[in-house]
Amino acid sequence: MKYPYENLQNYTLKAMLDRTIELYADADAFGNVGESAFKYSEFDNLVKKTIALLQENDISKGDKVVLLSENMPNWAVAYFAVTYFGGVIVPILPDFHPSDIHHIIKHSQAKAIFVSDKFLSTIEEVDEAGLKFAIKLENLTLIEELSNPSYLSKIKQKISSNKPTIPQEDDMAALIYTSGTTGHSKGVMLSHKNLVTNALSAFTKVDIKKDDVFLSILPLAHTFECTVGLLVPILHGASIYYVKKVPTPSVLLKAFAIVKPTMMLSVPLVIEKIYKNKVLSKFNNSFILGHLYKISFFRKILNRVAGKKLIETFGGRIRFFGIGGAGISPFVEQFLIEAEFPYIIGYGLSETSPLIAGGSILDKKIKANSTGTPFHGVEIKIKNKDPKTGTGEILVKSPSVMLGYYKDEEQTKAVMDGEWFLTGDLGYIDSEGFLFISGRSKNVIIGSGGENIYPEQIEATINQNAVVLDSLVMEKDSKLIARVHLDYELIDTMFKADKSTDAKVREDITNFLEEMRVDINTKLSSYSRLNKFIQQIEPFTKTPTKKIKRYLYAE
Repeated sequence: MKYPYENLQNYTLKAMLDRTIELYADADAFGNVGESAFKYSEFDNLVKKTIALLQENDISKGDKVVLLSENMPNWAVAYFAVTYFGGVIVPILPDFHPSDIHHIIKHSQAKAIFVSDKFLSTIEEVDEAGLKFAIKLENLTLIEELSNPSYLSKIKQKISSNKPTIPQEDDMAALIYTSGTTGHSKGVMLSHKNLVTNALSAFTKVDIKKDDVFLSILPLAHTFECTVGLLVPILHGASIYYVKKVPTPSVLLKAFAIVKPTMMLSVPLVIEKIYKNKVLSKFNNSFILGHLYKISFFRKILNRVAGKKLIETFGGRIRFFGIGGAGISPFVEQFLIEAEFPYIIGYGLSETSPLIAGGSILDKKIKANSTGTPFHGVEIKIKNKDPKTGTGEILVKSPSVMLGYYKDEEQTKAVMDGEWFLTGDLGYIDSEGFLFISGRSKNVIIGSGGENIYPEQIEATINQNAVVLDSLVMEKDSKLIARVHLDYELIDTMFKADKSTDAKVREDITNFLEEMRVDINTKLSSYSRLNKFIQQIEPFTKTPTKKIKRYLYAE
């Protein structure tokens, strides 16, 4: 399986970085929004100094080092410093609960940790977690008070026997703890070859150049952002900028204006909010435009105009907007297509490093509601197909399929069928090779007549309503119900809450939900119609990629 890249001796992160430094030493590498970026040559120097610090403190090939921090330039330094000589990086998602973080540190048997100021309090009980020392990520120096003094003392007296080591392609490079919707976090073991071949495979979908500028807003500890938002731009000598604050709409608007990114990644929630708040609301607030928007011919014209304005909002240079982590609402994708916005829907899992399939900017091969065609080197097949729909479980074979789950052979065997990885997702492939996702196999609800009901598809229909922020469809007493979280700012305006009693507003909301349920049911098959809408007052608890943790709401 060949990838069109020169000077890459093998599929390791070390070889990948060496190649980048050789080709792009003088190019901008990493920076924070509003600050100048350091060059790849400077990045290389920081990596080498950090390797020396790790090895001076007895970190050697195969040792695990935790990385706990929000996004920043030194996140990449720590990542490559650990993996360059064969250490194993253990990135932890910042959104994890402190108890989960402590569990991961212990379960991974990590010897050291890179930690930012923001998370210092989380790891104060560092001795109990089994860690030997901590490094402050902001300045890459030892944190004496959070390190084991007896360990450091022994190391100082000992002449380091660590010799320069080189990782092999099949060595574990990263241990990724997932945050799934089923409530069980597993340690995914990814090799150098898994990660590097996955980053290399992007060349068939998008053309990335060294003058491209990435804006990073998703957590780097998530495999999607780490592979596509870090490894891919490094491979091409592109630059990456990080937002130092929480990426709220106002913060992002300023970042777009300053960085003027050409490329960025997002979860569907971000673009869905932009569409509802910036595009749809403007049309709905105008009587004339609101009516014209309901007519296909005029909607396409209006969406094209809105698309040009949206590109200006992103800084005017955006030519690749990758969306992944969850399914996107069909009505939002319809807008992106008609607006001629340069988006790609990608599909993958942590276990596949993560890219499996995606649309293509290069040849404009995009189909609505599809996650595109397989990436280079990836094979997909459908197991146990439904004879009518062709839908079945999606299986994947590629050099990017994980080594397995850490300390869990039973779970590893359960998801492997020879060389094929069982994704747990249901879908089908059309005659042109495009993959369509129906939903998670664990979420499927069986109708009274034996029909497969995919709650994600019903939720996408419910979420088309501008007043709906989120919804969750489930089965209760053999009937389908939906929990619906509303935009209460819009509700207050709609029902003039400032001039009505609480009882009247509650009555109006109840009536509104019932009217919406009746309307939604006209758009659904008879076997998947909803019996009841329940108001979900508090926002749903979600994973870092903004998928609802369904198990928390199981009836």
